[in-house]
Amino acid sequence: MNLLVIAEQFQDRLFAKYADRLLPSHRHALRAILRCRTPASGELHVRCPDCGRHEWRPLSCGHRSCPQCQNHEASQWLDRQQAKLLPVSYFMVTFTLPCELRALAWNFQSKTYAMLFACAIATLKDFGLNPKHLGADLGMTAVLHTQTRRLDYHPHLHVIVPGGGIDKRRRQWKKLKGGYLFNAFNIAKVFRAKFLEVINKAGLKLSVGVREKWVVDCEHVGQGLPALKYLSRYLYRGVISENNILSCRDGEVTFRYIESETGNTCTRTVKGEDFLWLVLQHVLPRGFRRVRDYGFLHGNAKKVLKLVQLILHVMLEAKPPRPRPVIPCPCCRTAMIVTAFRRPAWASG
Repeated sequence: MNLLVIAEQFQDRLFAKYADRLLPSHRHALRAILRCRTPASGELHVRCPDCGRHEWRPLSCGHRSCPQCQNHEASQWLDRQQAKLLPVSYFMVTFTLPCELRALAWNFQSKTYAMLFACAIATLKDFGLNPKHLGADLGMTAVLHTQTRRLDYHPHLHVIVPGGGIDKRRRQWKKLKGGYLFNAFNIAKVFRAKFLEVINKAGLKLSVGVREKWVVDCEHVGQGLPALKYLSRYLYRGVISENNILSCRDGEVTFRYIESETGNTCTRTVKGEDFLWLVLQHVLPRGFRRVRDYGFLHGNAKKVLKLVQLILHVMLEAKPPRPRPVIPCPCCRTAMIVTAFRRPAWASG
């Protein structure tokens, strides 16, 4: 089911019901989705070099929350992360904000999400540097998610961590010993203390008390590639695939999701305007980076990463960037050539 069709059908009801909650970023995302792959997003004139067929093709909107766009960017990110993989065990640490903080996170999104990144990474870095655990600097890739599989608002941070680090004092690689990274309960205690301290320093006030026990999940994810593929699904293409939108009839939309605890495929049916809200509420503030690398996985540490890969006997192969998909001719399937570009009306002037 096409999200554009649903947006066209229910946008008026959405504005009527959620006008006081829609942020400028939500409205911008909705406008982009409504014009995606229509002449309103601009057009390319393409010509087939073999059979001579030519036509105008509408462009995609390019918005990172649109399920029809950014597939190439997601693939490029996964390629870059695969080039950084090491022959060690990998772990995924998930930091979840308790329900008492969701109102705060919603009202101060940029600040709260930035604090979530800072506190989670600082917590893992402290555990990594502790000689009792590893005594080395970690490499980390963190990805912010704000949704559950049912699309409810649920801010949390996934952090992929290779099982080892760099001892800068001894200038050596230290491999993690044992089958687990760090104790999840201890991580949760330190993370809670750091986050509440940052909230107080920022002058943000909580309207309710905060529970004593927070949830941090730490699991082994093999060699890391499966976890990276999972995270890449939600980086650039919104929070739901259009393949999972099953129907839109009688004013209601039904979509499917996989329940995390049981692995069962479930469905959820909501009113059309409520479905649009479920999707749009996860649009991040403009310019906010959902994914960040740290330590020896940071973009500025390429030389250090290469040294680690050489030490661990990783075969370094220089691969060319993944080319963009070609536009096949509908008649003979030959790659068509772009000959002209027509700007969208909203971008003129």
